Amino acid sequence: MSRINTNIPALQAVHRLIANQSDLTTRLERLSTGLRINRGKDDPAGLIASETLRSEIRGIQAAIENSTRAINVLSVAEGALNEVSALLLDLQQLVVASSNDGALSETEVQANQLQIDSILESIDRIANTTQFGGDKLVNGNYAYTLSGISTSAIVQATVYGARLDDNDSRAIQVEVTASAQLAELTYTLTAGSGIANNVTIELTGSRGVEAFSFVAGTSLDNIATSINSSKSVTGVSAVVSGATLILNSTAYGDDQIVAVRAIEGDFFSQAQGTSQQDEGVDATVLINGQQASVAGKVASLRGNGFDLTIDLTGDFATSNRTTTFYVTGGGAKFQIGPDVGVTGRVDIGLPSIATSNLGNNDVGFLNSIKSGGSNSVIGRNFENAERIVDVAINQVASLRGRIGGLQKNQIETNINSQRVALENVTAAESVIRDADYASEVARLTRAQVLVQSTTSILGLANQLPQNVLSLLR
Repeated sequence: MSRINTNIPALQAVHRLIANQSDLTTRLERLSTGLRINRGKDDPAGLIASETLRSEIRGIQAAIENSTRAINVLSVAEGALNEVSALLLDLQQLVVASSNDGALSETEVQANQLQIDSILESIDRIANTTQFGGDKLVNGNYAYTLSGISTSAIVQATVYGARLDDNDSRAIQVEVTASAQLAELTYTLTAGSGIANNVTIELTGSRGVEAFSFVAGTSLDNIATSINSSKSVTGVSAVVSGATLILNSTAYGDDQIVAVRAIEGDFFSQAQGTSQQDEGVDATVLINGQQASVAGKVASLRGNGFDLTIDLTGDFATSNRTTTFYVTGGGAKFQIGPDVGVTGRVDIGLPSIATSNLGNNDVGFLNSIKSGGSNSVIGRNFENAERIVDVAINQVASLRGRIGGLQKNQIETNINSQRVALENVTAAESVIRDADYASEVARLTRAQVLVQSTTSILGLANQLPQNVLSLLR
């Protein structure tokens, strides 16, 4: 080499030294952070992919946490309902015990009424005090808000679930396409103002059987009065229209029955030993165009984001008409999916379990059993009191079943699936972003050797210009 102003070998050695030192720094950074990608220049495409996966991971983690918290909330509500269920069973026992009128003194019945009042107060206390995070759970705070209900068409509507967008409402159209029917038998006098001969009949309804004996000449009005006096036993009522006696079941539906068997004598041309029978018919109801499950005039629908029960009025259920009401808000919303939206959310309505809300308009509400109420045991209203308690027990059991189904079949299964997703997505993100220590250590060793050797080479390259001094001698 005969030029000294520009030391090309030294420049080359410096260039390689800088590259090797940068490589060494990269290896040290990756080994110290545990990440292969620490900044965008490390792998631009990999960074984009890993950030997307990290976003998914955070959403899945939040979904798991939300699901766990939802289970905690529902467990508190279910615990309250469990206690109310136990109280209702005690209440039923007291009502049945109080109905043993011939064996109980007035003082004993009053003592039972005091205990009934205490149970009702406990139910109201549970309804008003059960809370999670400061929010009341079973006092109607999480019940759905309904509007536009026509009282001439709907006796009572209970919505247990409605998939609503934020600040949105949904219309519920109820259409009766086939009428509900009572079980019915009719008998018409052929002559005279009363029955022609002595008869004994056996009358069977959905609740039970009763035998009636009538002497010749008994009027239809008296026959109807006798049958109506036992309608709580048989489930059959009677009305007179002109010369016709009409026997009807007291409720609608295919589980209702009216059967008459002539035991003795001829009952309106019915030979001795023969019987006649008729059964009721359930209404056919469409809810938002979907076939509802109907028992008598009570229609239910579960599916497509809805879970509701509607008790129709008798007039509406027996005519082909349509009515519409709206779900305008409310309900408990649990976001259990990794993305915000109705597809990743489950909803449930938690109606009030206060005594003023347990029961229905047909039989009455639970608070009517307390002292001074229209169905108190002191007032000897045992049968209706028992029916109200039965309805309340079924309502609480149904709500508990819905909460349990939501926990087990939706939220807990969601936690399991989200944990599997979290495992797989985290593994995919790790492959892209995490450093492979075995590979990085090997590359670190290589970089260290190259830096050391390049440093030595740079020293040799810097000594080359000194060879020019030999020409000056």
